[in-house]
Amino acid sequence: MFANYLIGLREGLEACLVVCILIAYLVKTGRRDALKPIWTGIGVAVALALGFGCALEFGSQELTFEAQEALGGSLSILAVGLVTWMVFWMRRTARHLRSELHGKLDAALRMGTGALVATAFLAVGREGIETALFVWASVRAAGDGSPAPVIGAGLGLATAVFLGWLFYRGALRINLARFFTWTGGMLVVVAAGVLAYGFHDLQEARWLPGLKTLAFDISDTIDPASWYGTLLKGIFNFQPDPTVLQVTVWLLYLVPTLALFLAPVGFASGKGKVKEPDEQGSRPSTAPQA
Repeated sequence: MFANYLIGLREGLEACLVVCILIAYLVKTGRRDALKPIWTGIGVAVALALGFGCALEFGSQELTFEAQEALGGSLSILAVGLVTWMVFWMRRTARHLRSELHGKLDAALRMGTGALVATAFLAVGREGIETALFVWASVRAAGDGSPAPVIGAGLGLATAVFLGWLFYRGALRINLARFFTWTGGMLVVVAAGVLAYGFHDLQEARWLPGLKTLAFDISDTIDPASWYGTLLKGIFNFQPDPTVLQVTVWLLYLVPTLALFLAPVGFASGKGKVKEPDEQGSRPSTAPQA
């Protein structure tokens, strides 16, 4: 549940920050008439993400077991790729996010209503699709039929919306660079477990060999049904009897990816560079008082 809460919080907060920046900029520049297309684009993006998640969940139920495992494994690997790209992208560009969005919004304002809808849709839709795919893959990896992963993701999204509202109202300040670094590192750990389970799915689909070749089996020591076994499964997608391929993939992904992500290069400021307020980790620009 915690892993899915983290996914919902991280992805949801990114989307909320984008929305806050777009809306605050329009209000500050006196373009309140452009708010409706922005909200339309956001609404379409949210609907698409929900529809995509439903299609993944209900569409896969009509497949054979091996087809389900093949689809689940392939989409799990795709989800890990998207999330990995996302955490590195945010690490690199978070400090320039406001100016980048302002430039896109200025261009959209010149082009008209359709461009505004598309700008908001693309800015929020990417986060929504990534969230739906990664949560679905994480729920499959949990494999216990419990609604806890979905509840966790929902609570994470709700928390993100609340924090976004506080940012916009000016009631909350947070070091965004540190926040995205810590949550990004934790997401890399979660993604390693999802990736390993994705390869296990492909083994069960008979796409990859080695399903019976176990790296170790500590089921007698760590009971998967115990509270600590459930906790390890929910946070790290841990299983007490992984295959050699699973352990190999987990290590080959986690160690270099985490080392690269935590390397001290992401948010270091250049000499003499003047940082914008959001580069220092503060909130996006708030709306002017009436």
